[in-house]
Amino acid sequence: MNPLSRRDFLANTGAGIGGLALSWLLHSDALASGATSPYAARLPMFRPKVRRVIHICALGGVSHVDTFDHKPELERRHGMDSGRKFDTFFSQPGTLLKSPFAFKRHGSSGRWVSDLLPHLATRVDDLTFIHSMRSRSSNHTPATFLMNSGFTFNGFPSMGAWISYGLGSENQNFPAYVVLPDPRQLPAGGSINWTNGFLPAVHQGVAFRSDATDPIPDLSTPASIPAERRRASLRLLETINGTDAAAHPGDSALAARIRAYELAAQMQLSVPELVDLKGETAATRERYGLDHPNGPTAAFARNCLLARRLSERGVRCVQVFNGGQFGSPRINWDGHEDIVENHRKQALVMDQPVAALLGDLKERGLLDDTLLLWTTEFGRTPITQGINGRGRDHHQHGFTIWMAGAGVKPGFALGATDEIGYDAVEHPVEFYDVHATLLRLMGMDHAKLTFRHNGVDRRLTDVHGEVIEGILS
Repeated sequence: MNPLSRRDFLANTGAGIGGLALSWLLHSDALASGATSPYAARLPMFRPKVRRVIHICALGGVSHVDTFDHKPELERRHGMDSGRKFDTFFSQPGTLLKSPFAFKRHGSSGRWVSDLLPHLATRVDDLTFIHSMRSRSSNHTPATFLMNSGFTFNGFPSMGAWISYGLGSENQNFPAYVVLPDPRQLPAGGSINWTNGFLPAVHQGVAFRSDATDPIPDLSTPASIPAERRRASLRLLETINGTDAAAHPGDSALAARIRAYELAAQMQLSVPELVDLKGETAATRERYGLDHPNGPTAAFARNCLLARRLSERGVRCVQVFNGGQFGSPRINWDGHEDIVENHRKQALVMDQPVAALLGDLKERGLLDDTLLLWTTEFGRTPITQGINGRGRDHHQHGFTIWMAGAGVKPGFALGATDEIGYDAVEHPVEFYDVHATLLRLMGMDHAKLTFRHNGVDRRLTDVHGEVIEGILS
């Protein structure tokens, strides 16, 4: 057998490690800390209440006035002209439109939820609502970027990347930040939504293909390569790396590269076990809606169940996307044409799995140190899109998000929109504030978690952000 150079060896074995490890290997020398491993857990700035976060991103613009924000005034004035000028994305303002879904109070907290979301309605006593969200854009792509990174422009580090940068990983078999895209389609802007931006590449979100038998492309060794040959290759790589490490004892970049190979090898063992759901009980599978392969919930239910399993294994941030960018028929919450048809369809996908995830986390004790965050990039107008329309347009001036879990008040609601659900008039909140609050709960000061880039100390919240003290427990 002819000896291989280090360069040839890496070229020949790269496919077995895959795109996951490549980004880390190529950029891990840009480490933000002096730790030997770029994945090592780091101490928070102060005592945290939250160890991990699961972020559900409901894309397309969920209508607050049809889900969580009950507006009797819309019912009273249904079909009337509002008597005011509305800022609408497509400049087709119509008449006031009452919700076609029936609202009821639920739980001991008496929170309003429409019949669109019967499963989540049973969990309201665990939820912390913010009814006064605002966005800085009513365009899907920049609004989605803002929700994820704090900027309407692309290329800035996502929230998960900042969490990874600030805290590292609790489990050396997995990265700190894992993304579960909607198997139907990527979000507006694609994978840039989980980018590391200017942070070291180790902090980029690792996307799993949750609808595939091979969740991370090229992670597994090709079947054509005998196991002994693979082991021999790894032994050779270990020898080469060890020789280089001994010759350069202060080179943290080399140590990081070695650790990247180790993580890839560990994930070859840990990922198959993670995605094998055979050990889940029949009751759990039914609860999530997993055992209906042709039903609307199955694929998203699998993602929600994987989110719980990843959190159990110490992954700091799991991001679960519900909906894609576009499509015909639409596969997101973008209910321009018919709010009933669109939102009924999307609710069937989202409602049961998210409610099951919340209940599952609580029963397992994970909710004691986990935060479940549910957001949408903006809401929808309280008027029709067009004079004779049945749909609603994009709406950035007032909408609803919610949280559940460690550090926040259960069964609580903060803020309000006006009587028709147009403007956030009480305790208006921006995504900067949500990000600042999340970092606080995880033991970090958003103003001090910075990274020097092009002469600027960048941060997740830019020059904005206030912790939302009113929701903290």
